[in-house]
Amino acid sequence: MGQSKPFRPIALVVEDDPIQREMIALLLEETNYDVIQCEDAETAELALKNRHPALLVTDVSLVGEMTGLDLVECARRVNPSLRVIVMSGQPPAHALPDGVTFFAKPFYPVELIREVSPGRRH
Repeated sequence: MGQSKPFRPIALVVEDDPIQREMIALLLEETNYDVIQCEDAETAELALKNRHPALLVTDVSLVGEMTGLDLVECARRVNPSLRVIVMSGQPPAHALPDGVTFFAKPFYPVELIREVSPGRRH
């Protein structure tokens, strides 16, 4: 019999810059998440519906038709309790939905690790 793997929550990382996306994914994997990486919101929307992540980390500006904020709205419809972190080099133009955490780019990796550590819940 094979050993069963311990449950690891899924994090969805949506960032069109491949270096930043990979860095965030590595940080989350070290924090005990399985990570799905997407470069656009349209692909991420499919992952939201099919993989049911516990965490969404998205940039505001993305390639494609949808922005990261559009994706957040979709994510809230799919799972109202989903933990969401929005990142951008610019402050948000409008108030973010309740429970959404904003990270201004660039941010220190330890900030992300602290935010997503087990037991931390908003």
